Amino acid sequence: MNTTLSFIKLASEIRVKAYAPYSRHRVGACLVTQDDHIFLGVNVENCSFPLGVCAERVAIYKAVSEGYLKFKKLVLVTGNEEISAPCGGCRQVIREFAPDLEIIVANPKNLYKTFFLKDLLPHAFSPESYLKGQDPSS
Repeated sequence: MNTTLSFIKLASEIRVKAYAPYSRHRVGACLVTQDDHIFLGVNVENCSFPLGVCAERVAIYKAVSEGYLKFKKLVLVTGNEEISAPCGGCRQVIREFAPDLEIIVANPKNLYKTFFLKDLLPHAFSPESYLKGQDPSS
Protein backbone atom coordinates (compact mmCIF):
# COMPACT_ATOMS: atom_id res chain seq x y z
CA MET A 1 0.00 0.00 0.00
CA ASN A 2 1.39 3.41 -0.97
CA THR A 3 0.56 5.56 2.01
CA THR A 4 2.61 8.04 3.95
CA LEU A 5 2.95 5.56 6.82
CA SER A 6 4.11 2.79 4.48
CA PHE A 7 6.78 5.13 3.04
CA ILE A 8 7.82 6.11 6.58
CA LYS A 9 8.16 2.41 7.39
CA LEU A 10 10.42 1.85 4.37
CA ALA A 11 12.60 4.83 5.28
CA SER A 12 12.78 3.65 8.91
CA GLU A 13 13.82 0.16 7.86
CA ILE A 14 16.55 1.34 5.51
CA ARG A 15 17.82 3.90 8.05
CA VAL A 16 19.61 1.16 10.02
CA LYS A 17 21.92 0.65 7.03
CA ALA A 18 23.24 4.22 7.17
CA TYR A 19 26.99 4.55 7.52
CA ALA A 20 27.26 7.22 10.20
CA PRO A 21 30.18 6.33 12.51
CA TYR A 22 31.10 9.97 13.15
CA SER A 23 27.80 11.74 13.74
CA ARG A 24 25.72 8.67 14.65
CA HIS A 25 22.92 10.61 12.90
CA ARG A 26 21.32 7.95 10.72
CA VAL A 27 18.88 9.02 8.02
CA GLY A 28 16.72 6.87 5.76
CA ALA A 29 15.06 8.19 2.62
CA CYS A 30 12.23 6.89 0.47
CA LEU A 31 11.82 8.66 -2.88
CA VAL A 32 8.64 8.08 -4.88
CA THR A 33 8.66 8.77 -8.61
CA GLN A 34 5.70 10.13 -10.56
CA ASP A 35 4.93 6.60 -11.73
CA ASP A 36 5.25 5.12 -8.22
CA HIS A 37 8.69 3.53 -8.39
CA ILE A 38 10.47 3.66 -5.05
CA PHE A 39 14.13 4.39 -4.43
CA LEU A 40 15.68 4.13 -0.98
CA GLY A 41 18.78 5.84 0.35
CA VAL A 42 20.84 6.28 3.49
CA ASN A 43 23.46 8.80 4.50
CA VAL A 44 27.05 7.70 4.00
CA GLU A 45 29.71 9.53 5.99
CA ASN A 46 33.42 9.73 5.32
CA CYS A 47 36.29 10.65 7.63
CA SER A 48 36.96 13.47 5.18
CA PHE A 49 33.64 15.09 6.05
CA PRO A 50 32.91 16.94 2.79
CA LEU A 51 32.95 13.61 0.95
CA GLY A 52 29.92 12.23 2.81
CA VAL A 53 26.51 12.22 1.17
CA CYS A 54 23.01 12.61 2.59
CA ALA A 55 20.27 10.00 2.28
CA GLU A 56 18.13 12.29 0.15
CA ARG A 57 20.83 12.65 -2.47
CA VAL A 58 21.60 8.92 -2.46
CA ALA A 59 17.95 8.14 -3.24
CA ILE A 60 17.78 10.83 -5.94
CA TYR A 61 21.03 9.75 -7.56
CA LYS A 62 19.90 6.12 -7.57
CA ALA A 63 16.66 7.12 -9.29
CA VAL A 64 18.42 9.31 -11.84
CA SER A 65 20.95 6.55 -12.59
CA GLU A 66 17.99 4.29 -13.43
CA GLY A 67 16.47 6.90 -15.78
CA TYR A 68 13.84 8.43 -13.47
CA LEU A 69 13.70 12.22 -13.38
CA LYS A 70 10.20 13.04 -12.10
CA PHE A 71 9.47 12.72 -8.41
CA LYS A 72 6.37 13.35 -6.34
CA LYS A 73 7.29 12.54 -2.75
CA LEU A 74 10.36 12.22 -0.55
CA VAL A 75 10.05 10.69 2.90
CA LEU A 76 12.88 10.98 5.44
CA VAL A 77 13.28 9.39 8.83
CA THR A 78 15.90 10.59 11.29
CA GLY A 79 16.60 9.67 14.89
CA ASN A 80 15.68 13.16 16.04
CA GLU A 81 12.74 13.64 18.35
CA GLU A 82 12.25 17.01 16.68
CA ILE A 83 11.36 17.06 13.02
CA SER A 84 14.35 18.21 10.96
CA ALA A 85 14.08 19.22 7.31
CA PRO A 86 16.71 18.45 4.62
CA CYS A 87 19.97 20.38 4.59
CA GLY A 88 20.56 23.22 2.15
CA GLY A 89 22.63 21.11 -0.23
CA CYS A 90 19.88 18.52 -0.47
CA ARG A 91 17.28 21.21 -1.01
CA GLN A 92 19.24 22.46 -4.00
CA VAL A 93 19.64 18.95 -5.45
CA ILE A 94 15.91 18.33 -4.97
CA ARG A 95 15.19 21.61 -6.80
CA GLU A 96 17.07 20.41 -9.84
CA PHE A 97 14.52 17.65 -10.39
CA ALA A 98 11.36 18.40 -8.43
CA PRO A 99 10.55 22.06 -7.67
CA ASP A 100 7.11 21.13 -6.30
CA LEU A 101 8.18 18.08 -4.31
CA GLU A 102 6.28 17.05 -1.21
CA ILE A 103 8.76 16.26 1.58
CA ILE A 104 7.71 14.33 4.65
CA VAL A 105 10.09 14.17 7.60
CA ALA A 106 9.43 11.71 10.40
CA ASN A 107 10.97 10.55 13.63
CA PRO A 108 11.19 6.97 14.98
CA LYS A 109 7.79 7.36 16.67
CA ASN A 110 6.11 7.97 13.28
CA LEU A 111 5.43 11.60 14.12
CA TYR A 112 5.83 13.50 10.90
CA LYS A 113 5.51 16.86 9.24
CA THR A 114 4.91 17.66 5.59
CA PHE A 115 6.86 20.35 3.78
CA PHE A 116 6.98 21.50 0.19
CA LEU A 117 10.29 22.41 -1.40
CA LYS A 118 9.05 25.83 -2.50
CA ASP A 119 8.54 26.68 1.20
CA LEU A 120 11.94 25.32 2.27
CA LEU A 121 13.84 26.95 -0.59
CA PRO A 122 11.72 29.91 -1.71
CA HIS A 123 14.28 31.65 -3.95
CA ALA A 124 16.05 28.62 -5.33
CA PHE A 125 18.75 28.75 -7.95
CA SER A 126 17.16 26.82 -10.81
CA PRO A 127 18.06 25.64 -14.28
CA GLU A 128 16.08 28.65 -15.52
CA SER A 129 18.19 30.96 -13.32
CA TYR A 130 21.33 29.45 -14.77
CA LEU A 131 20.21 30.08 -18.35
CA LYS A 132 19.14 33.66 -17.60
CA GLY A 133 22.57 34.41 -16.14
CA GLN A 134 24.57 33.41 -19.20
CA ASP A 135 26.51 36.12 -21.02
CA PRO A 136 25.53 36.65 -24.67
CA SER A 137 27.82 35.11 -27.25
CA SER A 138 30.63 37.38 -28.37
